[in-house]
Amino acid sequence: MKTSVFAPLVIVICALSLAACANTVRGVGKDVKDTGRAVQQTIE
Repeated sequence: MKTSVFAPLVIVICALSLAACANTVRGVGKDVKDTGRAVQQTIE
């Protein structure tokens, strides 16, 4: 009986964790892109 109570809670926690990871990866991608642009402008 306890498993059926905790299963939805575990699913919600996993979903929130995955959403946080997606935002972090997106942020790293932006940082890398901005760094590339800065290097390119410096070279020019």
